[in-house]
Amino acid sequence: MSNPSSFENDNPSQRPFRDTQQVSARSNWLRAAVLGSNDGIVSIAGLVVGVAGVTDSKSIILTAGIAGIIAGAVSMAAGEYMSVSTQRDIEKEALKLDSHNLTSPWRAAIASMSAFLIGSIIPLVAVMLPLGNLTIPVTFFSVIVALVFTGLLSAKLGGTKKTRSVIRIVTGGAIAMIVTYGISSLFNISGL
Repeated sequence: MSNPSSFENDNPSQRPFRDTQQVSARSNWLRAAVLGSNDGIVSIAGLVVGVAGVTDSKSIILTAGIAGIIAGAVSMAAGEYMSVSTQRDIEKEALKLDSHNLTSPWRAAIASMSAFLIGSIIPLVAVMLPLGNLTIPVTFFSVIVALVFTGLLSAKLGGTKKTRSVIRIVTGGAIAMIVTYGISSLFNISGL
C-alpha cells in the first residue's frame, strides 16, 4: 500500500506522465546498453570466429578483433547519438515537449559504446586463448554465457521476464555466429 504522505503536493493527473517519463528515460539507456552489449558480443565474436575460420594466426585474429572493437564502439556511439537526437527533435517539435523531459542522446551514446566495449572483450579474449582445436567451441560457449548474462541483466534492470529476454538474445547471437563461421569456412574451403 502506498504511503499517502509520499504524494503530498503531488498533482494526481501528472503522476502517469512522470511515471511514463521515468520508464522512458530508463528504457532509453537500457535499450542502448542492451543493443551495444549484444552487438559487441555478437559482431566481434562473428568477426574473430570468422577470421579464425580462415587462419590460425593469433596476431591476425587480434588485429582484426581490435579494429572491429574500435570501429564498432565508435559506430555504436555515433549511431545512438544521431538516432536519439533525431527522435528528440521530432518529439520536441511534434509534441511540443520541453527538452528537459526528453531522452538524452549522450546517455544513450555512452551506454551503447560502453556496453559494446565490455561485450566485445569476451569473444576476443576467448579466441586468443591457446586452446588449439577447442578455440572455436570455447569462444562459442563464452559468447552464449555472455548473452545469457546480458539477457538476465537487461530483464532485471527493465523489470521484464527473464526467460523471454534470455531466449531472444541467445537465439539471435547464436544464429549470427553460426552463419558467420559457416560462410567464412566456405570461403576458406573454396580457396577465395
